[in-house]
Amino acid sequence: MISKKFHVIVSGILLVCLFARAQRYPTYKGLVMAGYQGWFNTPGDSAGRGWHHYEKRGVFKPGSCEIDFWPDVSEYEKTYTTAFSFADGKPASVFSPHDASTVSLHFKWMKDYGIDGVFMQRFVAEIRNPSGKRHFNTVLDNAMKAAAKYDRAIAVMYDLSGMRPGEEELVLKDLDELTAKYDLLHGSKSPTYLHHNSKPFIVIWGVGFNDRRAYGLKEAETLLDAMKAKGFSVMLGVPTYWRELRQDAIPDEGLHRLIKKSDVIMPWFVGRYNGKSYDGFKQLVADDIAWCKSNGVDYVPLAFPGFSWKNMNGPKANTIPREGGRFYWQQIAGAKSAGAEMLYVAMFDEMNEGTSIFKCATEDKLPLNADGSFTGIETSLGSDYYLWLTGQAARWFHGKGKYSEKLPVRK
Repeated sequence: MISKKFHVIVSGILLVCLFARAQRYPTYKGLVMAGYQGWFNTPGDSAGRGWHHYEKRGVFKPGSCEIDFWPDVSEYEKTYTTAFSFADGKPASVFSPHDASTVSLHFKWMKDYGIDGVFMQRFVAEIRNPSGKRHFNTVLDNAMKAAAKYDRAIAVMYDLSGMRPGEEELVLKDLDELTAKYDLLHGSKSPTYLHHNSKPFIVIWGVGFNDRRAYGLKEAETLLDAMKAKGFSVMLGVPTYWRELRQDAIPDEGLHRLIKKSDVIMPWFVGRYNGKSYDGFKQLVADDIAWCKSNGVDYVPLAFPGFSWKNMNGPKANTIPREGGRFYWQQIAGAKSAGAEMLYVAMFDEMNEGTSIFKCATEDKLPLNADGSFTGIETSLGSDYYLWLTGQAARWFHGKGKYSEKLPVRK
């Protein structure tokens, strides 16, 4: 006769095995993850938000837009015709992540090029409103299904930009809803949800910046403590100069106290350097890593392929050239040489600030833009080049292949 004790042991082993299998991505270490905005909308996509994040002051037409890159939509199942056209007179189209087929294609690209996955941005300033919450719920649902289909890691990132004091409860209520819907704590409905330190992973972005935000460290700490109490490991998105408490960081030692309570930090580097100044910057990453190791916190450096937001802020706005991928790889190699164990890529689909790595139009296939212009990917590289290069970075962080500071050559 088999004892009850034996049944308990076997049942326990089965539960452990099932939970281990649910944790397809048990740690961020060794992974290359990108940020996924998912904030674009079009008339006709059923969200009722019009040309959201495409338009400038409510108008999306030549001479009035907020995107600097134009998407390569040749593979999309569903697209939307715009007022823009190419030199030959043919109309130019864009996409909406409100469509499940669009998000599925994006995750297919991640798998095809070997990118580990994405952090789904969840903007507090959006989810406080019914229309914004409906849209981002739809995009997240599309992404959860696509992540499972293509075996890509996925995690939620709360962007606090625009949050007002007191809205911490809104965020925590939202997290409770997502936890229940996707069973984030156990993984039965989210098998590829990213974990770290043996717990499901959540990100709080926008902690400690000195740009006059309405909220401060008090609100951030409320979120951090509550999320950890709910059973999550937490990454904080912090300013570039968080360690020295200068420039973009508030001069408050309380920021260090919060960081020490977190599991991981990711400083925001976008726009802080260019190809010429990066070599003088990369020592900061090594010094950051040393501080984090001595304080028991994991560290994720950021890399971005370039930067451009002229259509948003005018022709004299800051631009950081991509240099045919050299600038991007310079940062990837710098992170590796500093001892980084994981990487955050800004961003997968951010066409507004020109940091997108997904398929965008090459320089020879850009629509006309009246007195404005668009920035294209170098024609000789192809629209998928930055997906490919990010995949090479992932291979390097996975310990595969031979890489160095020299830009890989695509064969």
